[in-house]
Amino acid sequence: MSRADGTGEVLLAARGLRKSFGDNEVLSGIDLTLQRGEVVVLIGPSGSGKTTVLRALNGLETPDAGTIDVAGGPEIDFSGAGGLSARRRAQQRLALRDRSAMVFQHHNLFPHFTVLENVIEGPWRVQGRPKAEVIAEARTLLARVGLADKENARPHELSGGQQQRVGIVRALALRPDLLLFDEPTSALDPELVGEVLLVIKELADEGWSMVVVTHELSFAREAADRVLFMDGGVVLEEGAPQEIFAAPRHERTQRFLTRILRPLDGD
Repeated sequence: MSRADGTGEVLLAARGLRKSFGDNEVLSGIDLTLQRGEVVVLIGPSGSGKTTVLRALNGLETPDAGTIDVAGGPEIDFSGAGGLSARRRAQQRLALRDRSAMVFQHHNLFPHFTVLENVIEGPWRVQGRPKAEVIAEARTLLARVGLADKENARPHELSGGQQQRVGIVRALALRPDLLLFDEPTSALDPELVGEVLLVIKELADEGWSMVVVTHELSFAREAADRVLFMDGGVVLEEGAPQEIFAAPRHERTQRFLTRILRPLDGD
């Protein structure tokens, strides 16, 4: 059942996204919509363009064509038809980034900062919010993920799972409309994966709007409202998890899931 908030409000609309690196076209006309409160999971083989989609949505990558519209902000047109200056386009991408927050494969914490300093850096110094307010909210969020006693620790003193939970808290502290997760467990030891996925699942249940790239297909089956299967820079198939995993229509989706899911179903 979808966790969308029932308003039918489209939070995110990306249309016709294209991106090439040299002669390699990694996105070949991607369309993606997301209702407020919905969880969309992108799956597919490595190199299919999933991470490039996330980076475009967060303003970290500039598509060669297409549009991105996040509710409450201006539509960003990457086609060049509007004749905008490079400076104006940079401003629009920053505006897009203000409405989303990314959790990366590697937590990318500042090694010389404490946990608390890592969390407050963005909302305090970048967003300009009052420091006392930001610290109080950061402490609440750290307690939320079981790290209340780690606020004065340095990243090297934490396990990989704890560091990734700090990365999630850092994203939440920015109060984004949209959370983006790029393979958030891929760099973790297997025994630490569950603690991070549990936090993401709880956030999904709380109604956070998110797009998640993951190879953890059991998580996708449990947490997603919709699953998109990508290959070769296009979305080959999308639907509810039970449709994609139980009865995929596209032959390429079938082959991918047969290779990945069979070991999972045999546990």
